[in-house]
Amino acid sequence: MINCKVTDLKLLWDKHWKEMVDDILVTQRKLTRNPLLLLNQKQLEFYALAEIHKLLKSIGKSLKDFQQMPQPPSTYLDFSDNNLVVEETSYNIAEMEKEHTELFSKCNEEQLAVGGCGKTFLWTIIISKLRSESKIVLPVASSGIAATLMPGGRTAHSRFKIPILLDDTSMCGISHKLDIAELIKSTSLIIWDETPMQDRHSFECLDRSLRDIMKAVHPERFHMPFGGITVVLGGDCRQIFPVIPQGTRGQIVSACITKSKLWRIATVFKLIHNMHLTKGRSRAEVESLSKFGKWVLDVGDWKVHSPVNSTSPLLEDDIYIPREFCNLQGINSVDEMIESTFPDFTENYQNADYLSERAILSPTN
Repeated sequence: MINCKVTDLKLLWDKHWKEMVDDILVTQRKLTRNPLLLLNQKQLEFYALAEIHKLLKSIGKSLKDFQQMPQPPSTYLDFSDNNLVVEETSYNIAEMEKEHTELFSKCNEEQLAVGGCGKTFLWTIIISKLRSESKIVLPVASSGIAATLMPGGRTAHSRFKIPILLDDTSMCGISHKLDIAELIKSTSLIIWDETPMQDRHSFECLDRSLRDIMKAVHPERFHMPFGGITVVLGGDCRQIFPVIPQGTRGQIVSACITKSKLWRIATVFKLIHNMHLTKGRSRAEVESLSKFGKWVLDVGDWKVHSPVNSTSPLLEDDIYIPREFCNLQGINSVDEMIESTFPDFTENYQNADYLSERAILSPTN
């Protein structure tokens, strides 16, 4: 490529590239420490091109100088020693594409308008789509449990090194020399789940840090929100607000993401159709679940009122529970509640699906 006048580089590549990839799978299995890793033909070709790019760089050239050659995604170039990038580019493209196609086919019209039904379903569709295109997506969540429900998920604090104590000038503990900085420069999308429970300073801290990191890619990106990286924030504002020790209502509201300057530039999508309510075994059960679901939303919107025949109005923090949602038969004990929520627990306590589908809501955090 450098010293000879090759008439057709593309033809030369197509004819011989398969002889160049014999050891790539073994090398990547060692790097990822995954002896079961599989790479398809496209990934093998990308890694071989990355090795050629590395050789060209040693003499001041680049693969981009030879446009006849296939051009792999930038995530494959220059990062062979960065374990974080290796990890995020080692997903099986064929499996990701298959998963995305299968999940996408289950969407109804409302889901297609936004991308999915429930948040977890939506995240999985988006993540599998991007990874099937060899793009890097970083899924994070505010809590560890929420992070485990996302493919390759981490907590936001561990992934982005967000400080515990935050103010209006806080920055993430990421220097430009760290592997995570190089990973961020190649990232196409960040998904952050359960955002309403996080202090707004966390998002503003990440925004400042990403701007600082991404200005190395292009100076203009310093002036873009989150350094020009698309960030999807998910969650339900009816759920847990940021925890402010001994905080007043005003302090708690002021710490919410909706009070951040970043909220003004956000585009809001709503997932209204509750897929959990369609899992009843009969029409009557589905209707009962739908009624209960509407009541839960009304509680969150503070639309729950005292019954007409009530002698005392609701106080500020009181919630009226209709009789049909109460167990008025026999002993209403904690043991009975646990048994109804976790039947056959001793046989299922190690079953992740069983545990993720049920929970007891507690009135205290």
